[in-house]
Amino acid sequence: MKKPKIVVCDHIHKAGLQMLKDDPEIEAVEAADIDKISLLDVIADADIAITRSSTDIDTKFISAAKNMKAVVRAGVGVDNVDIDGCSQEGIIVMNVPTANTIAAVELTMTHMLSCMRMFVYSHDHLKNQRIWKREKWYGRELKGKKLGIIGFGNIGSRVGVRCKAFEMDVLTYDPYIPASKATDLGVEYTECFDDILSCDIITIHTPKNQETIDMIGASEISKMRDGVVLINCARGGLYNEDALYEALKSGKVAFAGIDVFVKEPAVDNKLLDLDNIIVSPHLGANTVESQYNIGVQAAAQAIEAAKGIAYPNAFNLPIDESKIPPFVKPYLDLAQKIGFMASELNRAQVVSIKVSAEGDISSYVESLLTFVTVGALADKSGETLNYVNATFVAEQKGIELESTEASSTSVYKNLISVKLTTQKSVVNISATIFDDSVQRIVRINGFDLDIEPKGNLILFRNSDTPGVIGKVGKILADHDVNIADFRLGRRSGGGTALAVIITDSAADENTLNKLASLDECVGVDAIRL
Repeated sequence: MKKPKIVVCDHIHKAGLQMLKDDPEIEAVEAADIDKISLLDVIADADIAITRSSTDIDTKFISAAKNMKAVVRAGVGVDNVDIDGCSQEGIIVMNVPTANTIAAVELTMTHMLSCMRMFVYSHDHLKNQRIWKREKWYGRELKGKKLGIIGFGNIGSRVGVRCKAFEMDVLTYDPYIPASKATDLGVEYTECFDDILSCDIITIHTPKNQETIDMIGASEISKMRDGVVLINCARGGLYNEDALYEALKSGKVAFAGIDVFVKEPAVDNKLLDLDNIIVSPHLGANTVESQYNIGVQAAAQAIEAAKGIAYPNAFNLPIDESKIPPFVKPYLDLAQKIGFMASELNRAQVVSIKVSAEGDISSYVESLLTFVTVGALADKSGETLNYVNATFVAEQKGIELESTEASSTSVYKNLISVKLTTQKSVVNISATIFDDSVQRIVRINGFDLDIEPKGNLILFRNSDTPGVIGKVGKILADHDVNIADFRLGRRSGGGTALAVIITDSAADENTLNKLASLDECVGVDAIRL
């Protein structure tokens, strides 16, 4: 069978490239250094594309990509991606939203501190002009100041936590989160946008869309206190640049810290003419750590998409995203992943797929069923499978589909459970998501566990007798398979146990046969997620 083809259109970290090269089940093509016209020929038969800001996913790209299933934008912004055009052609668009979170948070703090202490100007005065004039540089302290955070997602919330450590009073406005997300962190929450405008310092952390472009303009600035400090390390255009320029020039805004601009490169932007602004050239993701994270996460998502395992962080999901709260999307990704895992553990003709959900996520159990079905049938349908036709394909094959809103009986706030029945056997998997979208499988066929559904997994079922773990470890060591994590699940009353072993490299058939030959072995499976 032809391997799925992943084309890397722009430069990503070498660790991400190596992940692609090391996966024997895909074909990886490096195309970052070829011209964009020639790239159209390269992507003609590609299944997945990884891009950054240098490649536009426009009409020409989409038309050339006849076989494209998904595009991974290695970064946060998707300004260069025609999402509607991709949706019309059935191309899933994903991004990597959290890889540069800490880099953006710390850059925000850098700008905030630089504005309050006029750091770059005092540095220039001494370093370049060789002037020692301490009395010129009286700044202000963060302690006791009121910070207004617009947008309290991955980045905004972490800025809030750090500013609390500086003993600031922190207030946030974000109509898309429950108030408890802020108050649980000791941050005040407001539903009134004007409350933010009364703060000493305001920082914005929202996506760029029709709702947020020019969110802070002349009218909003007029309501602010004199001497306010404004920070933008999110997206250019959230502050109206003309209004910001006039406010900085008049002194209404004492200082601004700006990393992003409406038009970039911003070498001719008039804001650069002012002497009360700290600027940087869009450095939100420019750390060694974040570039590594971006490359590795983009590669991992591309591999998952190529294999039909999941489409993490998809923008064009088959449901109206404006009608679902943010916590739902990670569960949809998780549902597809455990559907795939269940089918890999039970490789036979599928008879039925049943999904139940507990907690708030139960309201979306029908959507969960669709995603589970895509994952379970991805490699087995014998035809193109997507979120639109998954239910139809299943019904055509006589597969029974069932979804149930279950009452909460577990210790988990939200829990999804999949029961996949084939002509061979039955597999039951339950999973949840912890804070910060951490996926966890918590039960497999009645065995309680705690594992992340990721990487090379060996599932080893055995009689629950002494010495088994040592024997398994020795076989893996003898075959140069390094154990990254080892989780053991036991049923009450003993009898049998289930070990889930996460390894750095995939175990070959010979290694699995050696494990299966152990007297204590009941069964062994290997899965790559």
